[in-house]
Amino acid sequence: MISDSRRKMLIMGFGGHARSVADVALACGYEDLVFVDAKAKPGENFLGYPVLKDTKGLDDSWRLAFAASGDGLQRLKQYKMIDELGMGLVSLVSPLASIGVGCVIGSGCFVGHHAHIGPLARIGPGCIVNTGALVEHESCVGEFSHVSVNSTVAGRSKLGSFSLIGAGATIIDGISTVDYVIIGAGAVVVNCIEFSGTYVGVPARRLN
Repeated sequence: MISDSRRKMLIMGFGGHARSVADVALACGYEDLVFVDAKAKPGENFLGYPVLKDTKGLDDSWRLAFAASGDGLQRLKQYKMIDELGMGLVSLVSPLASIGVGCVIGSGCFVGHHAHIGPLARIGPGCIVNTGALVEHESCVGEFSHVSVNSTVAGRSKLGSFSLIGAGATIIDGISTVDYVIIGAGAVVVNCIEFSGTYVGVPARRLN
């Protein structure tokens, strides 16, 4: 549990992932949340927590923030905004997640409920390892990537930065990919990926 002085957190964004962030934040012991989203509607809230258009009017007790966009490039912008505001960047790891010995989780990461990160794995800054996702032993996930719900990254794989591994997709062991790769939902990657792009199917092939 976190200390009384650190139970407040600002969540950047109000998309679907931001709501999962709120769920994990509450499970981690945060008690007072506020969302900030430029598209907020008057009076909008989630579970009674307000959604604001900007940070104006918030007092200096709001010292911690989380970049909650599901998109890597947008999450990077939020990451930088948090730094410009002089706030501390939070990492969130669900108490229901399993974290292996010797693994490294970068700043501003999200690890969802029932996710598993194996021993000696390395998760780069700003990453999402979402609900039920598996990143096995000695794998590396590049910065601002998203390993979606119920997807699997098998052991000793290396994913590039700003990657998206779709829901239920599988990366077999020992695979490496370049940056800016999208793996479609349910796809199975059996060969290393040397070109950025979108890959779908079983086995996964690049879309033209």
